Amino acid sequence: MPEMAQREDPERYLFVDRAMVYNPASQADWTAKKLVWVPSERHGFEAASIREERGEEVLVELAENGKKALVNKDDIQKMNPPKFSKVEDMAELTCLNEASVLHNLKDRYYSGLIYTYSGLFCVVINPYKNLPIYSENIIEMYRGKKRHEIPPHIYAISESAYRCMLQDREDQSILCTGESGAGKTENTKKVIQYLAHVASSHKGKKDHNIPPESPKAVKLQKGILFYGELERQLLQANPILESFGNAKTVKNDNSSRFGKFIRINFDVTGYIVGANIETYLLEKSRAIRQAKDERTFHVFYQLLAGAGEHLRTDLLLEGFNNYRFLSNGNISIPGQQDKDNFQETMEAMHIMSFSHDEILSMLKVVSAVLQFGNIVFKKERNTDQASMPENTAAQKLCHLLGMNVMEFTRAILSPRIKVGRDYVQKAQTKEQADFAVEALAKATYERLFRWLVHRINKALDRTKRQGASFIGILDIAGFEIFQLNSFEQLCINYTNEKLQQLFNHTMFILEQEEYQREGIEWSFIDFGLDLQPCIDLIERPANPPGVLALLDEECWFPKATDKTFVDKLVQEQGTHGKFQKPRQLKDKADFCIIHYAGRVDYKADEWLMKNMDPLNDNVATLLHQSTDKFVAELWKDVDRIVGLDQVAGMNETAFGATYKTKKGMFRTVGQLYKESLTKLMATLRNTNPNFVRCIIPNHEKRAGKLEPHLVLEQLRCNGVLEGIRICRQGFPNRIVFQEFRQRYEILTPNAIPKGFMDGKQACERMIRALELDANLFRIGQSKIFFRTGVLAHLEEERDLKITDIIIYFQSVCRGYLARKAFAKKQQQLSALKVLQRNCAAYLKLRHWQWWRLFTKVKPLLQVTRQEEEMQAKDEELIKVKEKQVKVENDLVEMEQKHQQLLEEKNILAEQLQAETELFAEAEEMRARLVAKKQELEEILHDLESRVEEEEERNQSLQNEKKKMQSHIQDLEEQLDEEEAARQKLQLEKVTAEAKIKKMEEDILLLEDQNSKFLKEKKLLEDRVSEMTSQLTEEEEKAKNLGKVKNKQEIMMVDLEERLKKEEKTRQELEKAKRKLDAETTDLQDQIAELQAQIEELKIQLAKKEEELQAVLARGDEEIVQKNNALKQVRELQAQLAELQEDLESEKAARNKAEKLKRDLSEELEALKTELEDTLDTTAAQQELRTKREQEVAELKKAIDEEVRNHESQVQEMRQRHGTSLEEISEQLEQAKRVKSNLEKNKQTLESDNKELANEVKTLQQAKSESEHKRKKLEAQLQEFMARFSEGEKVKGELSDRSHKLQAELENVSALLEDAEKKGIKLAKDASSLESQLQDTQELLQEETRQKLNLSSRIRQLDEEKNSLLEQQEEEEEARRNLEKQLATLQAQLVETKKKLEDDVGALEGLEEVKRKLQKDMEGTSQKLEEKAIAYDKLEKTKNRLQQELDDLMVDLDHQRQIVSNLEKKQKKFDQMLAEEKIISARYAEERDRAEAEAREKDTKALAMARALDEALEAKEEFERLNKQLRAEMEDLMSSKDDVGKNVHELEKSKRTLEQQVEEMRTQLEELEDELQATEDAKLRLEVNMQAMKAQFDRDLQARDEQNEEKKRALVKQVREMEAELEDERKQRALAVAAKKKLEMDLKDVEAQIEAANKARDEAIKQLRKLQAQMKDYQRELEEARSSRDEIFAQSKENEKKLKGLEAEILQLQEDLASSERARRHAEQERDELADEISNSASGKAALLDEKRRLEARIAQLEEELEEEQSNMELLNDRFRKTTLQVDTLNTELVGERSAAQKSENARQQLERQNKDLKTKLQELEGSVKSKFKASIAALEAKIIQLEEQLEQEAKERAAANKIVRRTEKKLKEVFMQVEDERRHADQYKEQLEKANSRMKQLKRQLEEAEEEATRANASRRKLQRELDDATEASEGLSREVNTLKNRLRRGGPVSFSSSRSGRRQLQTEGELSDDDGDSKASDLNENPAAQAE
Repeated sequence: MPEMAQREDPERYLFVDRAMVYNPASQADWTAKKLVWVPSERHGFEAASIREERGEEVLVELAENGKKALVNKDDIQKMNPPKFSKVEDMAELTCLNEASVLHNLKDRYYSGLIYTYSGLFCVVINPYKNLPIYSENIIEMYRGKKRHEIPPHIYAISESAYRCMLQDREDQSILCTGESGAGKTENTKKVIQYLAHVASSHKGKKDHNIPPESPKAVKLQKGILFYGELERQLLQANPILESFGNAKTVKNDNSSRFGKFIRINFDVTGYIVGANIETYLLEKSRAIRQAKDERTFHVFYQLLAGAGEHLRTDLLLEGFNNYRFLSNGNISIPGQQDKDNFQETMEAMHIMSFSHDEILSMLKVVSAVLQFGNIVFKKERNTDQASMPENTAAQKLCHLLGMNVMEFTRAILSPRIKVGRDYVQKAQTKEQADFAVEALAKATYERLFRWLVHRINKALDRTKRQGASFIGILDIAGFEIFQLNSFEQLCINYTNEKLQQLFNHTMFILEQEEYQREGIEWSFIDFGLDLQPCIDLIERPANPPGVLALLDEECWFPKATDKTFVDKLVQEQGTHGKFQKPRQLKDKADFCIIHYAGRVDYKADEWLMKNMDPLNDNVATLLHQSTDKFVAELWKDVDRIVGLDQVAGMNETAFGATYKTKKGMFRTVGQLYKESLTKLMATLRNTNPNFVRCIIPNHEKRAGKLEPHLVLEQLRCNGVLEGIRICRQGFPNRIVFQEFRQRYEILTPNAIPKGFMDGKQACERMIRALELDANLFRIGQSKIFFRTGVLAHLEEERDLKITDIIIYFQSVCRGYLARKAFAKKQQQLSALKVLQRNCAAYLKLRHWQWWRLFTKVKPLLQVTRQEEEMQAKDEELIKVKEKQVKVENDLVEMEQKHQQLLEEKNILAEQLQAETELFAEAEEMRARLVAKKQELEEILHDLESRVEEEEERNQSLQNEKKKMQSHIQDLEEQLDEEEAARQKLQLEKVTAEAKIKKMEEDILLLEDQNSKFLKEKKLLEDRVSEMTSQLTEEEEKAKNLGKVKNKQEIMMVDLEERLKKEEKTRQELEKAKRKLDAETTDLQDQIAELQAQIEELKIQLAKKEEELQAVLARGDEEIVQKNNALKQVRELQAQLAELQEDLESEKAARNKAEKLKRDLSEELEALKTELEDTLDTTAAQQELRTKREQEVAELKKAIDEEVRNHESQVQEMRQRHGTSLEEISEQLEQAKRVKSNLEKNKQTLESDNKELANEVKTLQQAKSESEHKRKKLEAQLQEFMARFSEGEKVKGELSDRSHKLQAELENVSALLEDAEKKGIKLAKDASSLESQLQDTQELLQEETRQKLNLSSRIRQLDEEKNSLLEQQEEEEEARRNLEKQLATLQAQLVETKKKLEDDVGALEGLEEVKRKLQKDMEGTSQKLEEKAIAYDKLEKTKNRLQQELDDLMVDLDHQRQIVSNLEKKQKKFDQMLAEEKIISARYAEERDRAEAEAREKDTKALAMARALDEALEAKEEFERLNKQLRAEMEDLMSSKDDVGKNVHELEKSKRTLEQQVEEMRTQLEELEDELQATEDAKLRLEVNMQAMKAQFDRDLQARDEQNEEKKRALVKQVREMEAELEDERKQRALAVAAKKKLEMDLKDVEAQIEAANKARDEAIKQLRKLQAQMKDYQRELEEARSSRDEIFAQSKENEKKLKGLEAEILQLQEDLASSERARRHAEQERDELADEISNSASGKAALLDEKRRLEARIAQLEEELEEEQSNMELLNDRFRKTTLQVDTLNTELVGERSAAQKSENARQQLERQNKDLKTKLQELEGSVKSKFKASIAALEAKIIQLEEQLEQEAKERAAANKIVRRTEKKLKEVFMQVEDERRHADQYKEQLEKANSRMKQLKRQLEEAEEEATRANASRRKLQRELDDATEASEGLSREVNTLKNRLRRGGPVSFSSSRSGRRQLQTEGELSDDDGDSKASDLNENPAAQAE
């Protein structure tokens, strides 16, 4: 189930797995190996690493197999870093080359990503399987998104085109090109589907959208169910065009054989208002012939497969193999049914509102096209003229097309051709007639297709709304390069050249715009001009003319051929750069053109014919004058076709006449195509194009396979590589400043100073530090641009830098760790020293008494322990305090949040009140506006109704005007025709007069000749009369002889024929017998083989079962071993635990012993001291002392011995422990090995099990097949039995026939004897004749001179006699042969009897086999019963599953509700986030504004300061001038002279100067005032600036804090929501999985039920069919019997005729005698005999001819007899087979009845439900009918009223015209007002919606705040509870501590050891099963409790 879910996950086929892309290992591998691309024959390009450079060659190592190879440097292509793998836009690749593009496409294709961008292109690779990426959810995902926000898809292209159209009001186009089978049509469908979904004007409606024509909702593609009528029609236009224009080719099962441009019109609001389709280059030749394994257009097969009986008779349809134009017969398309497709096409036509007559007319034309191919022409014997031996096909064709058969045949075989001014009937050859018929068929189909497209356009453009803009979808064949290319390929390649030019132009215009936006200097290059020379070569009209112009020119010349066209083309364009001649004379190509995709060879065969497309204009006129209106409409443009006289190649005068008459009347195919292409290019240039390039990955139609060379070729042809070439010229790689700085700042660490710096400045500094060449990059306003390969170089440097840093980091880490380890060692050293020092001190103090006393007293003191306890308590207190502080902090935070929320709540409440007030005001306004709107609408409706009436009147007048104009045109045309006819008649009159003169002269000559001939005729007639009299006499004699001869010959022929018949019958019988023998032997062999196979399979099954049992037994043994091992492990672990316990007890004992030892030693020492003190004691005391010393010595010895024993025991224990540990470890390892082996065995067993299961399945299948075969064999056996019975009957018939033959043979022998007797008689007669001859010879000798001629005649008679004798001999030989044949027949009869006996034995064996089979049948019937029981069980499980499904559905609904609530919360959160973003953006804008104002003020201040400086400088200059003037004044005063100077003048100058000085002072004062004012202003500005900055900083800080707090709160919420979401997702996934499982089970059960029902229905159908067949066979039997009776009657008649012939033989004998008498008279008539003999030769030939003819007739009759007999036998066979089939079906019926009873029960339940529903339906229908009746009555009343109003309005028309003129002015004003009102209304609506949304948001926020408050309270309560629990726990712990202390005082170590051991046991046994673990844990918990007690 999860696999299924993964398969159905659409995101897998859209999004790249970034974890795989950003893999550091691959990055490191790329940098280390210096990977590059190397050319490869198999893979296109292979990855390799550079090993060594050797001049111009490089040694590389292939990454795949490690092989080394030398490659040229120029062939190596750079590899992109792993960062760019599976990149969505290939223009972003840093190394733009063919290898990288191919690798990226390949990687994406193998990952299931079929869409990839390449700059403007969207490259699509055909996946050859259905992907789940076209559903309604995916459409919604792409809707409203930008191209860079979502992964590549055809929907993304469609969405961007649609959005650009709406936003920019610019027409869009989507150009889909590619090879056949690449997926152009499918992608076009997806575009239309997307636009129909997005731009549908009927989004919310469902059933009522559908028009009354089709009440059912039409289910459309991929989940889109309901659209408006127009959208449905737009989608349904596709199936119609596909059926008429698509066909199956080798590459593609549904290949479009025409190009199309679908133009979808949209109104201003973006809804679809109409569509238009233009088509290009229909491959009409496919209608008449197809290549191997290909089909013609789908419609032919659909019609022949799907037409009903009535339609077949109407359209005169036949079988697939009866039509010559269906070259390959009926080829089916896998996965498609032509019958179903025909129904879909018919439904689509009904949706497109095609009428029944139109559909029938179209289908008639389709049938007629097929009938064209069935017309057969033959060449006449003596002449080349064609003839039509059979005109049945022509009659059918003429019936379908509404023509006269005679006129049609005349027009085809001898059409009228214009020669000069006259029309001549020219006989056509067979080739010409065939060509004419084929041309007519092609033209008819092409015209039908054009009419169909026009009709679809009419249906799609019916709306009155005008389209504001459109989206055009071009689906046209891509660039094609075959070995030899024809005229069609030139047209396609010419189109693609134009489209590539458009792409190049638009691409670089976009590049130019981006460079201008970013402010980059760039010289514009128009790459579209690169393709202009090639386009000029094809399309240039003159100077020099192009290919198409030269082709059109050659079409006008009558003697022009394809060779002359090629010669002229080479002559005109031989020097052109894009044109090449064939390289060698052997080349098949005529010329080559170098396109952008490569060199293309063209073969110019039949180019002139293809360009002119000539037709038989006689037939065309007949079609134009057809009685069928539809056909006449198709052929209405007869004047514009190229006629036969154009192609006939007449003399120069004829050509001149045709040229003059036909000039401008027709246009060639090339001209028409060029015009349509120029129109298309004009529309595309006015649009904004979007390019989609479809690619075919392989020619085998296999999914997941990609052939690199094929893809590269298509990339070249599609222009993708051309686009990449253009990209390389510019700066394809571009990065945003921030990203560039973030990624590559590591390369320039010190280039950017600390603190904030603008991104552009930072990048400039980084680039300077990197020292890149200025030509390799450009810095824009927001991005930095690079040429190809620069980023790869930077990536390499970055990786090297990162490796250096990581190495340095690792070295620092290692140093730190080493230093830490060294410090630890030092600490250990110092600790060792301290230990040693303490040990030494202890050894010193050990014997000091005070120390002993201290050691003894210290444990008794409780002070030391109190300190420890106090420390422990203090630690606990600290922990509790910390917890308390944390809780208090949390409480404070929660209270703060609570207060904040309350404040926010209050604010929201205030806002709510304000909003409600605003809302009330808005409502009032709205009510007023609505009232106004209603008033205006009423006025508008009145005006519109009046306008419509006026328009209707106007239209009626215009229609009348058009009718009048058409009438006038018809009259003018008639006048022209009359004038033309009159001129023709005058010309014909002149020519007729000239002919009459010639004829009169000829008549005179002929009259002279006639008179001469009449004289000669009379002479000849005299001679003829003489000769005829002689002839009649001779003929009578010859007739008599001929009759005798004929009778004999007929007798002979009859006998021979009978013999032949008998032989044939015998041979047929033998053949039938052999066949039966062979079939029986084959069947026996097959039965034996099947039995052997069954036995082998049974043996294999038994073996497999034994192996399975063995494997299972092995598995059981291994499981037992595993359990034993585990038991051993547990036992060993228990022993270990016991040993450890023993060890610990031993250690405790040892410690006790050591303590006792110490005590004893201390006592000893005490005693010693006492002994020393009491030296003066008595001898008794000494004895006591000695005794004690002895006791002490003994005790020491005992202690030492105990210590030794203890140590030895400890060592033994350790050894045992070590050995046991080793054993346990070994056992563990063995167990692990065993476990791994077991797992492996388990896996192998599972795989074997799976294989066995598969084998079992296969065996079951084989079993079912064998059962199937067995049934077949039973049927065959029954057939054989039937045949055997037939054989016996045949045997009886044969015996009867043999008896008859023997009787006939006896008759024949009797007849032969008679013939011999007659021969003897003839011999006697001959002897008598000889004697007579001798007599005549004697007479002749007497009269030699007179009768020399007679002698020669007699010789001839001798020869005839000899021939008669020879004939007699031949008859004798024939008699002998007959005898021999009789003998052979008898021998064969004996052999047949023997064989029949053998057959009887074989039949007995077959009966035994039949018995066995009957037993098998009984077994199968038992199995069938078991299956029926199983079926009942399945039904029960189905019901149970249904109940479970219902429960799950309820759970699912609940989960969905939860998910929807969560989604709502998520949306709320998103809205809040968006608001926060908006607020932050607003603050940022305010900050930017403030900064801008500050900058402006700074600039103003600077300007003022400059002005001040300038003023000061001016002041200083003025002061200088003043000083200079004063000095001059003083000089003048000093040098004042009475003689030369005048005082008055000086005074004047002084005054002037003083005035100037005063003016200067005033100016200076003003300037000083201004300066002071500016300084004051500057100071104020600075103060204000500082204040503003401070305030701004405060605001910013406050806002940042608020934002951060909100952010934290939101982050918390997000986390909580994510957790909840994950839980919900898990639950949902589980529910979905369960649901899917149940659905699958349900589907299986339903499928089984459906299969059973279907089987039952099929059985019933077969029964009915068989009954019908039975009736037919009975009828045929009756007919056969009647025919047999007739044949018997004929045979009887033949026998009568035989008898009559025998009687005639007797008469002949009598005639012979009379002839002998006549011979005697021959002596008298010798002269006459000579003439008779000469004439008898010719009569003899005629008689022989008659004989042959009669023989042929007899042979025909015999053949017919044989055929009738064979038919009789076949009918008998059929009858027997049908009886057998009826028996088998009866048996099956019995089985089916039991199943039928069950199904009937279910059916009865359904019928009950159905009845309930019917009653409800009837009630509904009654209510609806009542409503409808009421509405109909109301409508009828309205109609009456309207009729009355019409009458009144007719009277008021004149007055209304005046009113209309007045109202038009008012209307304009009203329209203006209405538009204003609408705008206001829209504004108010928007405001209302905003207010509502705001209200909802506030409500949601309130609710969320309340929820958060409740959560906070709940969490606070939780914390308090936890605190209480903690305090209780601490109190409990303190109690436990006290109890433990008390236990310790009493003797606690034992309990501790037990607890430890218990823990160990727990640890060791943790790996065991859960139940054991729990039980042991409980035991362990009970043990310490017991000990404590």
